[in-house]
Amino acid sequence: MDAAVVIRGVSRRYGQREAVRDVDLTLRAGECVGLVGHNGAGKSTLIKIMLGLVRPSAGSVQVLGEDPSAGPGGRARRELGYLPENVALQPSMTGAETLAFYARLKRQPVAGNAALLERVGIEAVAHRRVGAYSKGMRQRLGLAQALLGRPRALLLDEPTTGLDPALRQSFYDILRDLRRDGAMVLLSSHALAELEGQVDRVVVMNQGRKVADGGIGDLRRLAAIRPRIRLRLPRTPPAVANRADAWAGWSPVSDGLLELSCEENEVASVLRGLPETAREIEIIRPSLDDLYAAFQSGVA
Repeated sequence: MDAAVVIRGVSRRYGQREAVRDVDLTLRAGECVGLVGHNGAGKSTLIKIMLGLVRPSAGSVQVLGEDPSAGPGGRARRELGYLPENVALQPSMTGAETLAFYARLKRQPVAGNAALLERVGIEAVAHRRVGAYSKGMRQRLGLAQALLGRPRALLLDEPTTGLDPALRQSFYDILRDLRRDGAMVLLSSHALAELEGQVDRVVVMNQGRKVADGGIGDLRRLAAIRPRIRLRLPRTPPAVANRADAWAGWSPVSDGLLELSCEENEVASVLRGLPETAREIEIIRPSLDDLYAAFQSGVA
């Protein structure tokens, strides 16, 4: 896949403070990448560097083949969509007027705006003033402006804030369509559980550094957090308490509920050896929340 964003050795200093430290990152066309980290980890600064709003103190950045800080008239700027965490919109303008304003800024025809407003679910209130919009409506209008011109790269900061579950699903459907067309999507989010199943890779930032980068399976291997097998028996076998060989490593969680921590390559053999009386068998692998906590604490 072609690279949409290439970052090499990028640092950004504010006086003595380094907000971003020696980051290498490649974001490819057609992939969706999650960017996670605590407040102050460097996520927002990195996005501003990609947008050309902030120049790096060291290193190089290429977005869609151009230096994003070279000037506002570049092709890359027109093919880049951005949704900030806090959408600031003119309250006296209507939704339709707002989207038309952004379309003119991006040199895009306004003919497709009505369809775009329908796509994000606010066509019914398009002629209502933005000041009367709910937070979710403003977020959807912000998403509509980010989607103007079917961008080749999308940078989205907490994009599902204020969206109900149905609209969140619609939002991810839109992203899948864009990715099929070859767009790169970067999602900066604190909703880690929500990112699972939606992103190809996760980039973890901590104190300005990139501390992890990979698919969920890759991060599980790096973090070395063992999966757990949980099951229920009619009653807890006496052997569990006595740690007999057959139940070595198993721990009672509650009446009849047992749990074992093992290596990933041992899961299949453990399952094959379970008695027929075992019920409610569950394999619990580390979630993105678990992995994030491990990388932030420096365990991995």
